[in-house]
Amino acid sequence: MIKAVLFDLDGTLVDTAPDLGHALNRQRIDRSLPILSIDLIRAEASAGARGLLGLGFNIKPGDSGYEAMRNEFLNFYAERLCHDTHLFPGIAELLDQLDARHLPWGVVTNKPGRFTNPLLQQLGLSSRAACVISGGGTAKYKPHPEPLLEAIRTLAVAPDECIYLGDDIRDVQASLAAGIEPIIATYGYLGNGVPPESWGAKHLIEHPQDLLNYL
Repeated sequence: MIKAVLFDLDGTLVDTAPDLGHALNRQRIDRSLPILSIDLIRAEASAGARGLLGLGFNIKPGDSGYEAMRNEFLNFYAERLCHDTHLFPGIAELLDQLDARHLPWGVVTNKPGRFTNPLLQQLGLSSRAACVISGGGTAKYKPHPEPLLEAIRTLAVAPDECIYLGDDIRDVQASLAAGIEPIIATYGYLGNGVPPESWGAKHLIEHPQDLLNYL
């Protein structure tokens, strides 16, 4: 019996790509480069600054200038954290149903807490979430299972009493390693180019309301 539901944030619970993309395109405009389309940006948004800077500038961690570019990107993003960001269609209704069923739900994300916490607050979700585990909240990041294990410890449920909805292969890997049933949100970003059917999850949903059918 499922006693709790956990969500990834970017690309699963919330469409953050417009504001992440604005920060990236601001960097490109400053360097006289053309802006990138929202479709290209969505494909990398789940990978955060690393993925977006790779898309926008073909630069990766360890490269010369990467840290300065990353800091600039994050500062731009912080200035416009929740301007065009919004819940995916159907998420508000799903959360209402979970609350009505007295099923606690939480967020487990690699997004740093400096962004996660104010974003959830601006969206009116921070007081409703039973737990929020952000990037840096544990020693390891997904795909390591530790963030999910910390979440179920906080919720006081067993792994097999919880499900985790995500849109990235790392979400599935972390969930399986934690002994939690993964469910893939195919409406999300799905950014690695590998078909989600091959990620190792038994269940995929096309709309947030489909999660209720699973429950």
